[in-house]
Amino acid sequence: MAVHEHPRRNSGFHLPSVRRNRTAAASEATASAAAETDTHTARACTLASLRLLTGFVFLWAFLDKTFGFGYATPPGKGWIDGGSPAKGFLGSVAAGPMRSTFHSWAGDTWADWLFMLGLLGVGVALTAGVALRLAAVAGTAMMALMWLAEWPPAKHLADGSASMSSNPFVDYHLIYAVALIALAACSAGDALGLGHLWAKLPLVRRSRWLR
Repeated sequence: MAVHEHPRRNSGFHLPSVRRNRTAAASEATASAAAETDTHTARACTLASLRLLTGFVFLWAFLDKTFGFGYATPPGKGWIDGGSPAKGFLGSVAAGPMRSTFHSWAGDTWADWLFMLGLLGVGVALTAGVALRLAAVAGTAMMALMWLAEWPPAKHLADGSASMSSNPFVDYHLIYAVALIALAACSAGDALGLGHLWAKLPLVRRSRWLR
C-alpha cells in the first residue's frame, strides 16, 4: 500500500534556502547600489576637477595679461599699464588663411576687450560652475579663432621656416573646446560648484540655454 506524505511535512525544509537566496539578493542589490554611488561620485569629482582646472587656465590668462605678472606678460606691459592683451598674439600670426586679417585686428581696442571679457567670463563661469552652456559657446569660438591663428596644418611659416607643428589638425585649442562642450553637456557645475543653485533661478528655469 502506497504511503502519501502530507504536503505540510516537507514544506518547511525549503525555508532556510529561500531566506538565504533573499538575503544574498538583498546583499547583491546593496553592493550594486553602493558601487553605482561610488562610480557616480568618482565621475562627478573627475568632471569637477576638469572644470576647475580649465577655469583656472582662463582666469590665469586674464590676470596675467591684466597685471603683467611676468609669465606670458612682462611686468609693465599689462592691460592696466596700457598694453594690448591681444596685440602680441595676433601680430605674431605667421601662417594660415586669416594671417592678414589677424594682423589688422592686432592692437584694436574692440579685439582687446572681447578677448579679455571672453577669458574672464569663461574662467568665472567654469570656476563657479554656472552658465556652462554659454561658457562652452564663447570658449569654443575663442579656441576656434586661436586654432586658425596657430594654423597647425602649416608645414612652413610665411618666412619659409619650419612651423614645428606637431599635429596637422589636433592641438590644445581643440582639446579645450571639446572639454568645454563635455563639461556643459554633463552639467559639471553641480559637483563642487553652484550649478544646482544656478539652475533654480527663475530666469534660468525659463531659459534653459542659460544652464
